Amino acid sequence: MEWKYLLSNKRYGQEQYGASTDRARSDFQRDYDRLIFSSPFRRLQNKTQVFPLPGSVFVHNRLTHSLEVASVARSMANIFLNSVNTHNPELIKEVPLINEVGNIVAAAALAHDLGNPAFGHSGEAAISRYFTDGDGRVYQKDMNESQWHDLINFEGNANAIRILTHPLKGKGNDAYALTYSTLASIAKYPCASIAGKQKGFLHRKKYGFFQSEEETFKKIATELHLEQEESEYLIYKRHPLVYLVEAADDICYSIIDLEDAHRLKILSYEEVKNYLLPFANSATIEERLKNDYEDDDAKIGLLRAKAINTLTNQCAAIFFEKQVELLKGELNQSLTDLLPEPYISAWKAVEKISVERIYNFSSVIQKEVAGYKIMAGLLEEFVPALIHNNTHYYRKLVKLIPKQYHTDLTDIYSITQSVLDFVSGMTDLYAVDLYRNIKGISFPSET
Repeated sequence: MEWKYLLSNKRYGQEQYGASTDRARSDFQRDYDRLIFSSPFRRLQNKTQVFPLPGSVFVHNRLTHSLEVASVARSMANIFLNSVNTHNPELIKEVPLINEVGNIVAAAALAHDLGNPAFGHSGEAAISRYFTDGDGRVYQKDMNESQWHDLINFEGNANAIRILTHPLKGKGNDAYALTYSTLASIAKYPCASIAGKQKGFLHRKKYGFFQSEEETFKKIATELHLEQEESEYLIYKRHPLVYLVEAADDICYSIIDLEDAHRLKILSYEEVKNYLLPFANSATIEERLKNDYEDDDAKIGLLRAKAINTLTNQCAAIFFEKQVELLKGELNQSLTDLLPEPYISAWKAVEKISVERIYNFSSVIQKEVAGYKIMAGLLEEFVPALIHNNTHYYRKLVKLIPKQYHTDLTDIYSITQSVLDFVSGMTDLYAVDLYRNIKGISFPSET
């Protein structure tokens, strides 16, 4: 793969138009702005990151997380660009758009969680389980193998590509019209669902597009000259900038989940301090903590900032060093997996405590279990209602689905996807309220 092809400001759905003549904003900055003002991005403010929402103690949600990831990703890309300027200035002359890598990854980072349903990964699992173990099993006979794999392994990453490229009814035909490079930088797993879940292959750990968007992704991959693997299934190598978005995501949730755990008193100040100190990279940090700060939250904030700064610089350096492997599509490890000592040991310690004490904390588990029930309950009502629409009750339910989520297609796969577009786009709070109302647990208010 080559940077001159990998960086394209052509817009998906608006290929007939040339590059923007706006001198104030590049095409990739416009991607960022379009996402910031979009409804799916706004809804992230009421989607769970880890801890339940809302609460009396502020913790991160999907929106604040995405903004932080965008900030770190841009910094990482700009550090990489500085290295290019120093060590390979000819590349900048050959590929002027490489100056835009910071804006590309920042936009991709904003969009990386857009496809995640309410209740996080438990929401994804609940959707899948409806088709594997629930009422949705009856629809397998109406779909081909690839379509069925999409549903029984519902994937937020693939759903993000769908949201950004699939035209909703009455919303125009070009969706968000993001640039090809921004769209490709979101695709952590650029393969079809039937080819995903392959252990030992980073780019096939999950999958990146539904069968309904297969032609869409082919178009993106062809434009950018992404390397395609020889396979009976559609599999591509990652766009190199995916690694920066992924690393920024890993850094933000791993380090900031510790900060949230301290605010919620799941982990003590001393515990969190000991996990973050190895990343501080400062001989005077303990003296500063002792003499300059009285508030423990402020101390953790300083350590968090130091840790993110260190990890950002380390991952950016690794990204620059691994250019040959990245462009050949041969790097089978994330940037954080390649951290040198002492950082890699400290990183693994953070991963371990997060699983043991944070992700299995009682309120987190309760939220996940509730998410299973709520998502499954919504699907068991709306999927058959939209497919059959043959009773008074079903016709009433269908009226609750906004027109933008309806489809003129008549096959079961497309109708089911319309329901999933509706349900997966819900915020946690809206999903809970709608579930209570349609199940008769509570009665809708006038507002």
